[in-house]
Amino acid sequence: MHFSVTILGNNSAIPSPDRFPTSQVVNYENQAFLVDCGEGTQIQMSKFRIRKSRIDHIFISHLHGDHYFGLIGLINSFNLSQRTEALHIYAPAELESILQLQLQCAATTLQFPLHFHALRYPQHQVIADLPNLTISCFPTRHRILCFGFIFEEKPRKRHVIAEKAQQAGVPVSFYKNLQNGEDYISPTGNVIPNASLTLPPPKPRKYCYCADTLYDESLITYISGSDLVYHETTYLQQDLNRAVERYHSTTIQAATLARKALGNSGKLLIGHFSSRYEHLEVFEAECRTVFPETYLAIQGATYFIGTPWKERI
Repeated sequence: MHFSVTILGNNSAIPSPDRFPTSQVVNYENQAFLVDCGEGTQIQMSKFRIRKSRIDHIFISHLHGDHYFGLIGLINSFNLSQRTEALHIYAPAELESILQLQLQCAATTLQFPLHFHALRYPQHQVIADLPNLTISCFPTRHRILCFGFIFEEKPRKRHVIAEKAQQAGVPVSFYKNLQNGEDYISPTGNVIPNASLTLPPPKPRKYCYCADTLYDESLITYISGSDLVYHETTYLQQDLNRAVERYHSTTIQAATLARKALGNSGKLLIGHFSSRYEHLEVFEAECRTVFPETYLAIQGATYFIGTPWKERI
């Protein structure tokens, strides 16, 4: 099953000529989940051929403009495109009244249901329980209420080895039981172990999005076990004092957190770069001195979760 993240914007508060504010799309099977929606998100979606019609869920980490100023424009485009499918928005509670005021001032009546899910309290909680995916939020340490998001695949069923099942005389009607881990008992009472008839399912994959935050080791609880973690690196280590003052993280801090949370497994994706830096290669190099499996969040690139990086496009 397809599980990946596509980067639309990788910059922080002030857009630069070639870097847009934070936004990314998590892709799972035929669904797309928008995470943050800075200015220019629609332009990037068009440029990188992200189909708006696949987006039914939008997650906004916090109410600093570089993470949500593109949202009302996107909602308006949905409306102009005669969307009828429901749209779910998960965000700090105050955003609901902001959106309502913007729509009211423009005398806009939406042609589709808009369901707002308010994130009011700084705690870990499941916010969307979908057939094959669980999405939860967790608090980060920023100047205002801010959340990260976890996209976690639900465990899949065991794979039936059809040839062996047929040889053992297992009726097709029992295959669902095999997928659930049951042994097969033949009509003569012979017990055939499930492990001899099935293969274990692949390990459930996990993607963790850490929004704006100070260095905070309490995040390890949420990051652990991830195949891929996105963590902001607004500043290089030389600007540590500036990072602390503005409740952001540096390269070395993000890499240190990844090393402690992931050990020798999983990968780190870094973004939310300050416009004060023209070249980004040094961010990746600095992180790799602490956590070698670090990669830049490149606009337009898609990173496959739980598969080799050679599949990155």
